[in-house]
Amino acid sequence: MSDITRLKIISLLSQQELSVEQLAEMLGLKSPTVSHHLAVLVKAGLVSARPDSYYNIYRFENEQLEKMSARLLASETLPSVAAEVDMDAYDKKVIRNYSNPDGSLKALPSQRKKMIVILNYVASSFKPGIRYTEKQVNEILARFHEDFVSLRRDLIDIGKLKRDKDGSGYWLNETKQ
Repeated sequence: MSDITRLKIISLLSQQELSVEQLAEMLGLKSPTVSHHLAVLVKAGLVSARPDSYYNIYRFENEQLEKMSARLLASETLPSVAAEVDMDAYDKKVIRNYSNPDGSLKALPSQRKKMIVILNYVASSFKPGIRYTEKQVNEILARFHEDFVSLRRDLIDIGKLKRDKDGSGYWLNETKQ
């Protein structure tokens, strides 16, 4: 169904039954090309044919499309459609684009979406359950970028780092965000 010609055929057949020759004329294609697409659609169960004299007349099978849609879009099935997709691909690309081979940052992104990716990357340097002094936090962040003050502030702003009200202690926020 991902082929535009097949979608056009389904669209035309959803309006009326047609022969190969009629479809070929309407689509500006040769009959063998239309026959090929119809064969694929018949095999998928989306189109059926009935003989009429010397020709086959094709019709769209709406029920089959509804059944296929229900199976494909079922809440149990839908996650498996994207099972092989690298969900972290965007984050990896941003990190690759903004970091040097040693892990330090070339620059801080101006786009908020990209900055959050970078902040999550930087936050992975902090260990859960450990309290850090401001000096320790600055030392860790300075390995990434000279503007460690902005990094620290942004990590707190997005909730990745928590700190005591008096600024004496910092720790990684372990709650899901």
